[in-house]
Amino acid sequence: MKKRIVVALGGNALGNTPEEQLELVKKTAKTIVDLAEAGNEIIVGHGNGPQVGMINLAMEFSANNGGKTPAMPFPECGAMSQGYIGYHLQQAIQNELARRGMKTQCATVVTEVVVNPEDPGFKKPSKPVGSFYTKDEANRIAAEKGYTFVEDAGRGYRRVVPSPIPMRIVELKVVAQLVKQGDIVITVGGGGIPVVETADGLKGVAAVIDKDRSSAKLALDIGADMLVILTAVDRVSINFHKPDEKELSTMTVAEAEKYIGEGHFAPGSMLPKVQSCIDFVKNNKHNGTALITSLEKARDALDGKTGTIISK
Repeated sequence: MKKRIVVALGGNALGNTPEEQLELVKKTAKTIVDLAEAGNEIIVGHGNGPQVGMINLAMEFSANNGGKTPAMPFPECGAMSQGYIGYHLQQAIQNELARRGMKTQCATVVTEVVVNPEDPGFKKPSKPVGSFYTKDEANRIAAEKGYTFVEDAGRGYRRVVPSPIPMRIVELKVVAQLVKQGDIVITVGGGGIPVVETADGLKGVAAVIDKDRSSAKLALDIGADMLVILTAVDRVSINFHKPDEKELSTMTVAEAEKYIGEGHFAPGSMLPKVQSCIDFVKNNKHNGTALITSLEKARDALDGKTGTIISK
């Protein structure tokens, strides 16, 4: 049966260099086109943590070391990452569609997402961006730049920036029109460019919205049947990396909330994914479900062979 599916791709799955990303998106495109070929309407959201950090760092380095590049505000760096990732993704998807002889079109919409300027996330930076560093490297950069760093799921230290909750997707109507005419749409890239509403209109702010939360918001607002979050593992686990680790094939909302309360999911890693799935499933009027699985197993997971399904 045809479904409207919002797929959220992790920024770390896209590679750390343009060359690496160009190769990785070929595999990503096959998964996306598989889902479209099965007759589904597909809307793609993606992360941008490594990419926006890389762009911001490059701009800062040039501006601070005698280069002619002006200092670039963080919202503009987010917009650059949307275009850069969107270009690679849509090109790979277009090539895969052509290879299969499919007439479906694919386009990227540079997307703004309204946030509350009083959101508590602005007072407590929590969203990892950029490269991984050792503790000594992080301490040195923090002393030089005033950045905040946190240890990220055992992988090293990363800079964190504010991560407000998404309130409204500005270009939602445009996205809906493209989906209605059968196009694959890439949107809310990097969670969307965070903007606040002012007396003079919209204004960008320095933050990164969690892409899973924005994808869940998008899925709700566009009437999706399913939210699919693609990550590095085939299934969600409790007691992760412990002797009694257990993979979960299903979770009800109540079970997911219980596991969160018991501290099973790491902040900045699995926790926002599970929370986003809960938000979508709880508030969906069409009895929609959410799925967390790996990119490689997405098709199998939709067929019920793997993945973790979250339902009411």
